[in-house]
Amino acid sequence: MHLPSAGFGARLKRAVTGSPDTPLVFLGNFEVENHWALGEPALPRVASHAGSAVVNRMDEFTLLLGGKDDHVVLKTAPDDGYRGYLEGLGLQLPTVHVVAGQDPQRTVSEDALADPALLDALAGLTAGGARLTAHGISAVEEELAARTGLPLGAPSAAVCKRVNSKVYSRRLADELGIRQARGWACETLEELAEAVAAAGELLDAGRKVVLKDAFGVSGKGIVVLDSAARLGRLHRMAVQQAEKAARAAQDGAGAPRTALVVEEWVAKRCDLNYQFTVGRDGSVHFDFVKELLTEGGVHKGHRIPARLSDRQVAEIAATALRLGERLAADGYYGVVGVDAMVDPDEGLYPVIEINARNNMSTYQNVVHEGGLAGPEDVAVARHYPLRLTRPLPFAELAERLDGLLLDGPVRDEPAPDATRPDGTRPDGRGARPRGLFVNNYATVNAAHGTAADSPEGFEGRLYGVLVGASDEEIAALDTDITRRLAAFPERS
Repeated sequence: MHLPSAGFGARLKRAVTGSPDTPLVFLGNFEVENHWALGEPALPRVASHAGSAVVNRMDEFTLLLGGKDDHVVLKTAPDDGYRGYLEGLGLQLPTVHVVAGQDPQRTVSEDALADPALLDALAGLTAGGARLTAHGISAVEEELAARTGLPLGAPSAAVCKRVNSKVYSRRLADELGIRQARGWACETLEELAEAVAAAGELLDAGRKVVLKDAFGVSGKGIVVLDSAARLGRLHRMAVQQAEKAARAAQDGAGAPRTALVVEEWVAKRCDLNYQFTVGRDGSVHFDFVKELLTEGGVHKGHRIPARLSDRQVAEIAATALRLGERLAADGYYGVVGVDAMVDPDEGLYPVIEINARNNMSTYQNVVHEGGLAGPEDVAVARHYPLRLTRPLPFAELAERLDGLLLDGPVRDEPAPDATRPDGTRPDGRGARPRGLFVNNYATVNAAHGTAADSPEGFEGRLYGVLVGASDEEIAALDTDITRRLAAFPERS
């Protein structure tokens, strides 16, 4: 069993600033890949990135990354009831800075740049030695650092973009001899033509192939193919897009280029995500590995710990060290998340893609770091879709989920009323807290008042981590929560 290691907050600060005591200013600019993809030639259907009010409100995850000496910039202030819930769990929260006039279709970083008063407030943090960090660093965050005078606790946007390309991931794993599905990294039209020809042979043999945009995110940059004819059509579109981009280049020089990966689609038992932290001094620390849970091919969340053998965990940790050393040599430091797979015979594909930025797993670290789950517990991170016809205060949600929300940290000693031999209390509840820890509430009401709102209601997401003694207990909690939430919408 490999659980998230303790001390992540201090380790992150040391990695990106050189000191565990440096105050950090956190930005939750989720789907930063959209900025990295600007100007990159790719298939129109693969590279389209629409703004999302809900995704942009994932910025509230960063509230759980900082401590009492840190700062976080949010698009709106946290719900009072939600903030009270977090503080009631014993969590020490950072100072919150709220942007003025947030635009649901902008990231929090873009909102901050449009708020002169906030820029002045952030500039005032330089006297205390604060540094700016984010989900990922793009030119937007570099501009914010320049305009506030806050040094970046991160590499340059150019470095971050380079090491986050799926082309980089593919070529690095090839160079290090790490097992991958058969595939090809393509940056020129000649490389793409060779990849399409080889992939066509796989398709003719009855296999499937997958086409990946180098900067695709959240499943929007992947196309699975089982037809050589369809691959041919996409190839022609990619060529047209590359040639169009080349003509539009300011200097008009240079050969058309692309940024795609073509791979064979291989069988798997499960998906994994693991994280390590690279220091400015080149040190590498393996943080954890988690199992991704899917249902009908749709990602539902993470299971902690992952159901892996000691040998498999050791192989992943060794791979993390090798990747981290190379990333450091290429100028990167900070959090790195890597997607991996286990095949049906329990063999590993240790590198599917490298995400040299924060990952969803990063924001779940507080569950173990904050003592909300014990070493023998099972924790499952997931989200619940909601359809609402009005904003839902956290207090009302808590009432709806009464008895199902996590209500305190794990205690070293049984509660005073836990007098039964089996550890249960006279009221029938377990002596140790069990239930759902809500780690983002802003996404519940984010779409209210936007174009996605209608007389029929709007879609929201409730993010959280289920904590229980077993998979069976987790499943029972999940079922009960889903049933209670299904009662929405209710008319105001």
